[in-house]
Amino acid sequence: FGPKAVVSLTATATLTVADHAGRVLTCNAAAGKFTLPSITSGSSAAVAGANDYNVASNLGCTYTFWVETAATDMDIKTDGTDRFFGAVYTGINDSAAGKTFISSSGSNDVITMNGSTKGGLAGSWVQITAIASAAYYVTGQLLGSSTLVTPFADA
Repeated sequence: FGPKAVVSLTATATLTVADHAGRVLTCNAAAGKFTLPSITSGSSAAVAGANDYNVASNLGCTYTFWVETAATDMDIKTDGTDRFFGAVYTGINDSAAGKTFISSSGSNDVITMNGSTKGGLAGSWVQITAIASAAYYVTGQLLGSSTLVTPFADA
């Protein structure tokens, strides 16, 4: 909580656990490329054994992206080895129904928002949590328009 609880992303950025995890990340770069940290899941040291708190691990770290400036070609991506698991719902503001898009588990490593068919209008949000080695869990609600298509892709 407090003044560091919300971080504005105004340009392409490589995120860090220290500066971005557990915070609301307001996306103000319509074509920004935001790269998540590599997942480190080790918790066992040769001396201390299992669940050693001195071994680096970012499991459980959550990144919440809130689109403040409508996207034109905004990407949220992994390091290329970590993958997305989960789904996002994309809603539209007309008589057509929205759609839920499921990540191709074990394959997708990019979420692209374009402000229309892939969502990303102002007010869209995505929450991503490191849940296992090479696995980020994704949930969110995107706001889009026109004929909706999946925002998930492979780099």
